[in-house]
Amino acid sequence: MAREFKFKGYSGEQVQKLSIETLMPLLNSRQRRSLDKRLSTYMNDEKRKFREDLKLAREGKLNGQLKTHLRDMIILPDMIGLTVLVHNGKEFVSFTIRAEMVGHYLGEYAITNKRVQHGAPGVGSSRSSLYVPLK
Repeated sequence: MAREFKFKGYSGEQVQKLSIETLMPLLNSRQRRSLDKRLSTYMNDEKRKFREDLKLAREGKLNGQLKTHLRDMIILPDMIGLTVLVHNGKEFVSFTIRAEMVGHYLGEYAITNKRVQHGAPGVGSSRSSLYVPLK
């Protein structure tokens, strides 16, 4: 029996219908302060254009996939259900935005570093590797 997701008492469908003004008191302080300044600094031209592209993608008027470098963009309710490609420094990572992701940043879902897997020690790494036989 799977439990239904609840975001601070709201179901997934209710979260999708929330406006930014009703969402703000539900967010953490960092996101709330960033969105509070949205008219002046948060919603710069790049983020405003990305929001317009989101609307076009939702209506089906956008050709291709939605790519962005905006890792500091806060996920808002109108983004739920869309597939976004976020740049991690090397490539674009694709993920679908779900209701659980509201209030988080896009960059949290495009990990920038990979796990290091060390190989065998190379020449010069220890005293025993100084001797290399000729035959």
